[in-house]
Amino acid sequence: MSVTSSGSATYSDALEGSNAKRGLWSSRFAFILAATGSAVGLGNIWKFPYVTGENGGGAFVLVYLLCIAVVGIPIMMAEVMIGRRGGRSPVNSIRLITERDRLKPAWKLVGAIGVLAGFLILSFYSVIGGWAISYVGTTASGQLAGQSAEAVGAIFSGLLSNPSTLLLWHTVFMALVMVVVARGVRSGLERAVSILMPALFVLLLLVVGYAMTTGHFGQAAAFLFQPDFSKLTTSGVLVALGHAFFTLSLGMAVMMAYGSYLPKKISIAKTSITVSVIDTGVALLAGLAIFPIVFANGLEPGAGPGLIFQTLPLAFGQMPMGTLFGTLFFVLLIFAAWTSGISLLEPIVEWLEEQKGMNRTISTIAAGGVCWALGIASVLSLNLWADVAPLGFIPMLEGKTIFDLLDFFTANILLPLGGLLVALFAGWVMSRQAMENELSLSPTMFNLWFITVRFVTPVAVAIVFIYNLM
Repeated sequence: MSVTSSGSATYSDALEGSNAKRGLWSSRFAFILAATGSAVGLGNIWKFPYVTGENGGGAFVLVYLLCIAVVGIPIMMAEVMIGRRGGRSPVNSIRLITERDRLKPAWKLVGAIGVLAGFLILSFYSVIGGWAISYVGTTASGQLAGQSAEAVGAIFSGLLSNPSTLLLWHTVFMALVMVVVARGVRSGLERAVSILMPALFVLLLLVVGYAMTTGHFGQAAAFLFQPDFSKLTTSGVLVALGHAFFTLSLGMAVMMAYGSYLPKKISIAKTSITVSVIDTGVALLAGLAIFPIVFANGLEPGAGPGLIFQTLPLAFGQMPMGTLFGTLFFVLLIFAAWTSGISLLEPIVEWLEEQKGMNRTISTIAAGGVCWALGIASVLSLNLWADVAPLGFIPMLEGKTIFDLLDFFTANILLPLGGLLVALFAGWVMSRQAMENELSLSPTMFNLWFITVRFVTPVAVAIVFIYNLM
């Protein structure tokens, strides 16, 4: 693209034409719903409660909230800003910005890393989403009622050991995601989140209301909101920082993709803060929904990843109306996973539309199909390939299956690396004038954001990155 004196006009004309063809969010509320749908996922409902339980409760939550403010919100603002500034897919948005501002073209790898991360995450995320679909039927049919811990564990183990069942539900979940993405921004993404997100909030509040009847709601609230710093370790602080990063869908190019559909009149700062607050609120509500049930049944809050699929099903099976509210809980989990899955597929579909000239349906089938096929490796690694550790010759990866490797590689390398590069690109490379125009903040607020994203955020993300590798 030319960057002569007429380059700015050429860029604006191209951007307007692109947006007219691609579509925009109809309102700020639509963007907030979509971005929140991306952020609110298994990280909130599944991961946040168990990492909170593993790291002592209230002190961990306090550090997590601080990390959201210092790391999460600044990077989210940067990603949305880059997406809207470029007006294209994450890769092409950064390419257009670098060409326009005469920056090194290698920076376009920032978008590519994010797109790759989201694509790989979706391949195994879809498998976990399939677990939730399976558990709706398991819970609704009353199979968990009155079961012992061993029996509940056997149900989960039986699911993981059955490749055909896992493949079926993985296929169903990917199909649900693809149907929405194929319909485009307003008819697909926006319409889906306008239904799914309110439903998710209603279901979550219903489960919280049920948790309040257990007699242990006060204990759960104290566990979440009364900090005991003696229980917080250095590792816990870094976990809080890493989770704050993961839960907002940062480093996956999702917010760049969604930002590319954001009208110029909408405030990036206000929407980013709103999304972060809602996402954090959902995580805390999930804790208030889950921990009273855990405490009421004398179970362990730090039960780890099995908290949702083993510990809670055991609790629901022992409680009055447990079948009904257990079913509602897993429907809630599906909705959370579905909205996140939609956002993870969007960046690669957007890129295929632009780069390969495919229409929306074909690009969705192509990207979704490859992602589904990659997910089969994760399915098999839970049973038939459970003993296969492709990179087991590397000490830190010894014993890790394909499923484990995808999780490790994305969460510990691609996401923090992508977030770090976004912070460096915004803080040290991108035109300050361009950022001021996009963010439209007061001088004081812009300087506060700029200093944070330039100095504080990169250091924090780099620490997590190095710690994870060690």
